[in-house]
Amino acid sequence: MPAATPLALDGALLIEPKKFGDARGFFSEVFNARDWAEIGISGPFVQDNHSLSGEKGVIRGMHFQVPPHAQGKLVRVVAGAILDVIVDIRKGSPTYGRHDAIELSAENWRQLWVPPGFAHGFCTLAENTEVLYKVDDYYSPECDKGLAFDDPALAIDWPVDLDAAILSAKDRTHPLLADLPDYFSYGA
Repeated sequence: MPAATPLALDGALLIEPKKFGDARGFFSEVFNARDWAEIGISGPFVQDNHSLSGEKGVIRGMHFQVPPHAQGKLVRVVAGAILDVIVDIRKGSPTYGRHDAIELSAENWRQLWVPPGFAHGFCTLAENTEVLYKVDDYYSPECDKGLAFDDPALAIDWPVDLDAAILSAKDRTHPLLADLPDYFSYGA
C-alpha cells in the first residue's frame, strides 16, 4: 500500500508508491484500485492523459472541469520534474482561494490526488518533462474551465519569470478568482 499524506487543502493527498529496485532497474505499482480506494481514491478512472513539455518553464493551467463532468486527477511525473499547484475553488471551504505547491518528479516518484473542486496547474522544472494523470470523468469541452495562473490574490510563487513563462494562449486568458462563478460548494 502506498503512503498517503493529507495536504493542507482538504481532500488533496500526496501519495508515495513503493518502489523496489535492484541491478535490473525498478518495479512499482503506480496504481492499484483496491489500495488506492483504502486511502480514499476510489475512481473509477476513465481516461489517462499524457503531456510532454519540451522546455523548462512551461506553465500549464490552472485547469478544472465543472459539474456535471467535474474531474478528480491522479497526477505523476515519469520524466523530468514539475512544481504542481492546486487551488481550492470550493465556495464555503475554509481553505477557499488558498493553494498548495508540491514538487513531483521522476526521481521522487510522488503522486498528487487532486479532487474535484480544485484548479490544477504545473510549471516544468526540467526540459522534456512528461506528466501522466488519470481522471475520473471524461474530457468535456463545455465543462472545461480555468483560473488565472498569475492572479495576485493567489500569490503563487511560480519558479519562473512570468514574462518568460511558456503558456498557451488559452491559459493566458482565464479569469481571476474574484471573477470565477461559484462552480463548486464545499461539502456538496
